[in-house]
Amino acid sequence: MSASTSAQPSSPAPVQQPLSIEQQQQIAAAQAAQAAAPHYNPPTAAPQASASLYVGELDPSVTEAMLFEMFNMVGPVASIRVCRDAVTRRSLGYAYVNFHNVVDGERALETLNYTLIKGKPCRIMWSQRDPALRKTGTGNIFIKNLDLTIDNKALHDTFSAFGNILSCKVAMEDGSSKGYGFVHYETYEAAENAIKHVNGMLLNDKKVYVGHHIPKKERQSKVEEMKANFTNVYVKNLDPEVDDLEFQEMFTKYGPITSAVVQRDETGKSKCFGFVNFENHEDARTAVDDLHDAEHRGRKLFVSRAQKKNEREEELKKLYEMAKMEKLSKYQGVNLYIKNLEDDIDDERLRQEFSVYGVITSAKVMREEKQGTSKGFGFVCFSSPDEATKAVTEMNGRMVGNKPIYVALAQRKEVRKSQLEAQMAQRTQIRMQQTAVPGIPGGPGYMPTAPMFYPTPGGFIQNQRPVFPQPGMVSRPRWAQPLQQPQQLPGGPLPGPYPQIPPQNFTGVPMQGRPTRPRQPARGGTPPQAGRPQPTAAQPVPAGEPRGVPAQRGAAAAGRGGYKYTANARNNVPAANGSQSAPSAVAGQTPLTAAALAAAPADQQKQMLGERLYPLIQKQQPELAGKITGMLLEMDNGELLHLLENQEALDLKVNEAVVVLRQHATIAEDGSA
Repeated sequence: MSASTSAQPSSPAPVQQPLSIEQQQQIAAAQAAQAAAPHYNPPTAAPQASASLYVGELDPSVTEAMLFEMFNMVGPVASIRVCRDAVTRRSLGYAYVNFHNVVDGERALETLNYTLIKGKPCRIMWSQRDPALRKTGTGNIFIKNLDLTIDNKALHDTFSAFGNILSCKVAMEDGSSKGYGFVHYETYEAAENAIKHVNGMLLNDKKVYVGHHIPKKERQSKVEEMKANFTNVYVKNLDPEVDDLEFQEMFTKYGPITSAVVQRDETGKSKCFGFVNFENHEDARTAVDDLHDAEHRGRKLFVSRAQKKNEREEELKKLYEMAKMEKLSKYQGVNLYIKNLEDDIDDERLRQEFSVYGVITSAKVMREEKQGTSKGFGFVCFSSPDEATKAVTEMNGRMVGNKPIYVALAQRKEVRKSQLEAQMAQRTQIRMQQTAVPGIPGGPGYMPTAPMFYPTPGGFIQNQRPVFPQPGMVSRPRWAQPLQQPQQLPGGPLPGPYPQIPPQNFTGVPMQGRPTRPRQPARGGTPPQAGRPQPTAAQPVPAGEPRGVPAQRGAAAAGRGGYKYTANARNNVPAANGSQSAPSAVAGQTPLTAAALAAAPADQQKQMLGERLYPLIQKQQPELAGKITGMLLEMDNGELLHLLENQEALDLKVNEAVVVLRQHATIAEDGSA
């Protein structure tokens, strides 16, 4: 009820007297208290302040376990998270540590700030969840001309006398100070007090400047304003005989001058450039417009606004980038990248191989600078995009010498890196979608982008080491079936000594002396053919069609001698000639493409190839499949991809390996006899 509402009398009165304002306020307060009485709730405790700490300046190798061992000494830790890149899973150099109470957080901030972790002092501050509090800049000061020996801790100790510091940092580059830093105070008054007492003072015998931090946008706007109203002029390409007096007379006709100096070296010899400072901006602008590209003593002068060194370097960098982008756009779609070249192929041979597809403007094989040996790749530039596209289609995967070459449009390193990262992210997303088992990485409720460690509900046990998920864990097992049940091919089991889930130390080394597992015949019938799946009625194999290669793809490739450039494979072979075929795919495995192999880490590429080669080799040589797989993994990854896509090439290599193994066995028997 509002204060203006009149109170109704409890009993009728002959005459109603108006109430005063004070009486009306008292009645309204009493009615409000009476209305609130039935709905009374006991007071709740005030929400506890956040006990989350930000830990920055971390080495990329620092893990949650290291931070737990460090911060758990102060008090029980609720959770720890090291922030990582969503794609590469590399540490971003900072982490968050959450305590159960604020007291432990304050103690950790006081005792562990600037402690060395992996040789680098960490920087600890309270975590500010609201970005507005971090970006306002209130209480943030800037210090420059610092001595190079002053680090974060020394700067913090110097300025902590003027107020509570939220954050303190010295700008670093390659482990050494840049000579400036920042201190963020809790209040504006503390920042003013620090500026008043420290600005212009000596720190380690160097006079420092202390002032309020100006955001980058404001600084840039001031720089643009100074550019528009310049008075200092730079002049170069002067005659060596021009002295200061003559130099000044050249510009006095445009307006009053405060200074004019020709720069000279230690011996007094002119450096052929100088500076002129005018009193007015209009006079300086007129001098630049009139004297730029004008001749003086037979030399063409260069006259422009004077620039600082960093500004000039930034401008030159932009011009260089523009020229680079213009050059790249000019050769976009016509420049080809060729790799897997033999060492004896030179520029002329490379030009001859591609000259049949159009006019070549340049062809170059990249070589080592000192030795002059080939790096195994090169570039060919055509005159039109159509010719380049035809060359990619026809030459990719073709044998040049004894190697199949890889041909694709040339790309910048940044573009290629972004594409590989996008492919890796897409592959990770597909794995997460395909894995529907809860409780394992990649399943529902699992978030690989934000791993967090939580202690047990009963608290931490003294001297107990926590167990964290390692960054190297994959989203799901690469093999489709669990360890207890061997993976099967359509129509029968896959016998042999090679385990269905490869061991962690599988690196492609030849496995000698490995015991073989006896093959059991099928129950109630004759044993199936060793290592070869039996066709079933549900999945008939058409006669004359190669396994794993669609008929359309084979027919399309028939026009160019057995090789066709496709998005998923390099050397798919036609079914028409019947001389070559692609190896049949193994159930539960996705085809391995060159892009997928390149996106994988280097230490896993051989393992991925071995997982796909072994089932194919076991069909032919079940007893020697392990040894032959290890021998083939010594080959280049490009050649192994070719074997996965070409059945004849794989058969040839397997036969060669069998011959070598038999010869070795014969020699060993003769030596023992």
